[in-house]
Amino acid sequence: MRGHCRWLLVLVLVLVSACSSTTFVYNRLDFLLPWYLGDYVELDREQKKYLDTVLDPFLQWHRMEELPQYLQLLQEAERKLDNALTASDIEALSLSFEAAWLRLESRALVWLMDLGEQLSDQQIEGFVAELRDKQTEYEEKYLPRTDEEYHEEAYDNLRDSLQDYMGRLDREQREMLQVSSHELLRSDGVWLSERAAWIDMLERVLQREPGWQQALSDAIASRDETVSAEYRDTYAHNTTVIYGALAQVINSRSDKQDRRLRGKINSFVQDLETLIEQGRAAQERATQPI
Repeated sequence: MRGHCRWLLVLVLVLVSACSSTTFVYNRLDFLLPWYLGDYVELDREQKKYLDTVLDPFLQWHRMEELPQYLQLLQEAERKLDNALTASDIEALSLSFEAAWLRLESRALVWLMDLGEQLSDQQIEGFVAELRDKQTEYEEKYLPRTDEEYHEEAYDNLRDSLQDYMGRLDREQREMLQVSSHELLRSDGVWLSERAAWIDMLERVLQREPGWQQALSDAIASRDETVSAEYRDTYAHNTTVIYGALAQVINSRSDKQDRRLRGKINSFVQDLETLIEQGRAAQERATQPI
C-alpha cells in the first residue's frame, strides 16, 4: 500500500517540510488531500462528498492522537543532540516515524476501501493505468543511469537534505557523504520490480470479487514478508549506510550548524504545539451545547 496510497504521506511530510509554514499546510489538508488523490482518480460529486465526511474526523484523530507522539519524537531528537549521535539513534527515530506512517495507513485504509466500493470500473481502470504510467516514467528516469550517476544522485540527495537542516556543509562533511554514497547498493531496479509486482496484484484485487477488502488488507499486512530477499538485503544494507552517514555528519557539525539544526527542530515543535492546541479548541467547541 505504500506505493499506492503514498498521498497519505503528505500528513507526515508536512512535519519535515522546509518550504512553508507547517501549520498553514497542515490546516489545508482537507483541501490538499482530495486534490492529491485526484491525480490518480477523478472523483464525482458524491465521492467528493464522501471524502468530506471522513476527512474531518480522520484529521481530528491525527491531530489529537498522532501529533503529540510526533512532538515527543522531535523533543527526544533534540535531546539526543546534546551527546554524540549513533547510527542506532538515527535508526530508532526512523523506525518511530515508520510506525507512525503504519498507524496512519491502517486508520485510512478503512475509508479508502469504502471509497473503493464506490468507484466505477472505469475509475478503477484509470487508477491502475495511472499507476502503470508512473511505473513507466520511473523506469525511464532511473534505470538508464550508470552506477556513477546513481551514486552521484544519492550523494546530491543526502547533501541537499542535510543542508536544509544544517546549512552549507563543509568540504570534510561533503567528503563523508561522497564515501557513503558510493557504499550504497543500487536499489532502483529491485524497487521497480517490486512496485510492478504490487501493481499486478492490486489490479487483480481491484476486480473487487467478494472478499477483496480482506485480500487487500492481508496483502498489506504481509508485504514485508512477500518482497524478494534481494530487496530486503539491499534495503537493509542501504539504510545501515545512510544511518551511519547521517550520524557522522551531524556529529561533525559546527556551532553555527548546531544552532540552525536546533532552530529547525524547535520551529517544528512550536508548529506542532500550535496544531495540537487548535485541535483541542476545536474539540471543545464541538462538545459545547448550542
